[in-house]
Amino acid sequence: MEKAILVHLATNKKEKQEAEESMQELKGLAGAAGAQVVQEIFQFRGEISPKYYIGEGKVSEIAHLKEELQTNLIIFDHNLTPIQQRSLEEEIQEKVIDRTQLILDIFALRARSKEGKLQVELAQLNYLLPRLLGKGVKLSRLGAGIGTRGPGEKKLEEDRRRILDRISKIKKDMLAIQKRRARQRKSRKKRPVPVVSLVGYTNAGKSTLFNMLSKENTYTSPQLFATLDPILRRVSLSDGLYFFLSDTVGFIKKLPVELITSFKATLEEVKEANCICHIIDITYPNYMAQIEAVETILSDLGVSNVPIIKLFNKIDLLPNKEDFLEKNTSSNGEVIYISAKTGEGMQSLKENLRSVLFRKLKLFYLQIPREKKEIIESFSKWAIVLKRRENGAFFELKIMAHPESMINYLPYIKRGEKNW
Repeated sequence: MEKAILVHLATNKKEKQEAEESMQELKGLAGAAGAQVVQEIFQFRGEISPKYYIGEGKVSEIAHLKEELQTNLIIFDHNLTPIQQRSLEEEIQEKVIDRTQLILDIFALRARSKEGKLQVELAQLNYLLPRLLGKGVKLSRLGAGIGTRGPGEKKLEEDRRRILDRISKIKKDMLAIQKRRARQRKSRKKRPVPVVSLVGYTNAGKSTLFNMLSKENTYTSPQLFATLDPILRRVSLSDGLYFFLSDTVGFIKKLPVELITSFKATLEEVKEANCICHIIDITYPNYMAQIEAVETILSDLGVSNVPIIKLFNKIDLLPNKEDFLEKNTSSNGEVIYISAKTGEGMQSLKENLRSVLFRKLKLFYLQIPREKKEIIESFSKWAIVLKRRENGAFFELKIMAHPESMINYLPYIKRGEKNW
């Protein structure tokens, strides 16, 4: 296990107030990547150093601490430029990574599917390329000019070419995945079965809620980014209606732009959903900041037209749960309080989802003569078939459909059927 020193720089009063919370999150990220944090360094400085990000005095202090504590990794709670990262490594004589590189490393650990691995690799290569180029500009000129031309390329240029070739190959593969996903979404859209997408800050309880609703057993963990690959499952309601539930990657403040770009195909699932459930960890001290981070990413994705239900999760962990619920439920009926672990609030959630997802559909009972049975197969393409049975010379169906879709089937509608 690598031993790490964490570093945070605040340049104004607001950043200084948020420093402790940000470092706590970075500590969780470091732990998720497999590092042991042995020291945290804070600095308040009016400006960022172009060379080191932090001040030269702090760089010397970290170099001394590294020897004293026998650490082998320095993690910055910021995004470093290639020059800053290289200067720090030269001065401290130890590996230095930034927040983006740490998150990319965690994603690489978590990816299981071929798609997930490709997306992470693409993000890592896009992150690495400018750093490789930054190191190579000066070195590549050493062999330039008459009398210095060699028969082969420099290793740096070979690495650069290999990375560019690999990026090109991954982009082609990702384009194929995007097209496949688009076909799948188009196929689903032809059917009236809606899709609900779960979003939330990492570790808010999305996967636990997914398991509760879908009766699945996907991997859950208190670690950040415990699950990465998107999952789609069918969820049935008590009256026979059903929908597809989609779980995707958790969000985080300062989510690397490389990841957002690489995971575009995955995040498209959120845009195409009929409803979004935003899961919020109500036990987190500054959950409002997490809400803001998720809403910012959703806004960037362009999901303003999709209905969003806010789910305040982990109410079972509140010390004064009854008082809290009595006070907050009465004042804000638009919010649902749940425990994805115990199941509390699930009935309210399902009722809300039913109202949002199926509000334009009506229930119909049909009686189709056997000689007309060929029309039955078409129902599954534009209606939700809840039940089907044979009754003598007829096929009887219970369906949910848009009323305007039933114009051609009025003769087959049974009025007042309540038996099933």
